[in-house]
Amino acid sequence: MNDDKVIEHFKNADTSVFAELVLKYQDRIYNLCRYMLENPQDAEDAAQDTFIKAYQGLKNYSPTASFYTWLYRIAVNTCIDHKRKFSLQSLFFSDNKDNHIERFPSQAPTPESAYATKQSMHALQAALNNLSAKLRVVVVLNELEGLSYEEIAEILDVSIGTVKSRISRAREDLQKNMKKVRNK
Repeated sequence: MNDDKVIEHFKNADTSVFAELVLKYQDRIYNLCRYMLENPQDAEDAAQDTFIKAYQGLKNYSPTASFYTWLYRIAVNTCIDHKRKFSLQSLFFSDNKDNHIERFPSQAPTPESAYATKQSMHALQAALNNLSAKLRVVVVLNELEGLSYEEIAEILDVSIGTVKSRISRAREDLQKNMKKVRNK
């Protein structure tokens, strides 16, 4: 059943169909939260809060945007709320950097190339961690989640020009941050 039909059933008091939407989007929402929040437990909490908020707000959902875009916007806002709850220290620095590599499993056949890949992933994660929250979210949504500029603009409630500008700035900052991290 497509999203529109599931939502129609939900609005007609068949709330059990919401589980279909959760199953369809739970991995993508968790991954988005994981990239934005770093800590797996915080990401899990934010993903769960996202679906609770979506469940509570679905009766008022109007299809001016796709359900997917609407849900992503809830997830981004929920992650931002979670970040605000915790100190900036926990937002940008993590004591458990090894967990970030799990998102990028190495297909390398040799230990040397596996080590090089691990170092690159550490460098990328460190460079991402040094971006501001505004720049980080556009990179995650565009580069890692594959969303278009239009979808990102809709999710973040900003203009497409702002999205393009932030992505350009984020790419520049990422390159600078990667050089700094690799030179350490």
